[in-house]
Amino acid sequence: MPLEPSSVLLTDRVAVVTGAAVGIGRAIALAYARFGADLAICDRDQEHLDELATEIEGLGRRVVTGVLDVRAGEPVQQFVADVDFEFHRVDVLVNNAGGGFQAPFLDVNDKGQDALVRENFTSVTNFIRACVPLMPDPAGGSIINVTSIEAHRAAPGFAVYGAMKTAVMGLTKTLALELGPRMVRVNCIAPDVIPTPGIGTDFGERTPIPIAGHVDDCAGAAVFLASELSRFVTGTTIHVDGGNLAAAGWIRNEDGTYGTGA
Repeated sequence: MPLEPSSVLLTDRVAVVTGAAVGIGRAIALAYARFGADLAICDRDQEHLDELATEIEGLGRRVVTGVLDVRAGEPVQQFVADVDFEFHRVDVLVNNAGGGFQAPFLDVNDKGQDALVRENFTSVTNFIRACVPLMPDPAGGSIINVTSIEAHRAAPGFAVYGAMKTAVMGLTKTLALELGPRMVRVNCIAPDVIPTPGIGTDFGERTPIPIAGHVDDCAGAAVFLASELSRFVTGTTIHVDGGNLAAAGWIRNEDGTYGTGA
């Protein structure tokens, strides 16, 4: 199959993006609309979700919105039923919703741990179970799970959050095998030092690539994983981190040399 410029387009595909109101989710949803997809977007932030829906419609694409808690199975099922009613299928699912709080592991109580598990792992399984039956046969689809660099290294102060992102990475690999016969690809995007409203905007430029990251860098990876350009890519992770995982603790100094920060 020769590659053409049209291979990157998402013309008339239907993409579900969770946690879409702001940050990485918003950037992905808008990129998909610009590349020709119709959108189903959800979040708990109705004000910003409505603003995003208006922007998507301004790009000439259809959009379904849902204000819901992705941690709860019943609202997820109802939202996906609304997507089915409007579009009759799902081609791309982006599990972007998630979050955490900083605390030593021993200070996290049962309620806090349960919230972290449900927000960062259960939400992913809820949407995958709901959306995969709507992915067309034999065309299949693409599932993109937004994890974190913390899925690949220690996460002091974010132990349960990091563990859940690691769990999503493991789930991604397993589902790549289980869903492969259905032509459903499953991959991860693992960001780091991407300024967002949820984690702040004050990042230095001491990554190996000496520039600041941007939510659109994650959107670029998401477009690739949704398009025909990645038709043979499954069970893997794209690290959108400026080289931080590769650096493994080494920090670029202002003169271009590297140290460990000690």
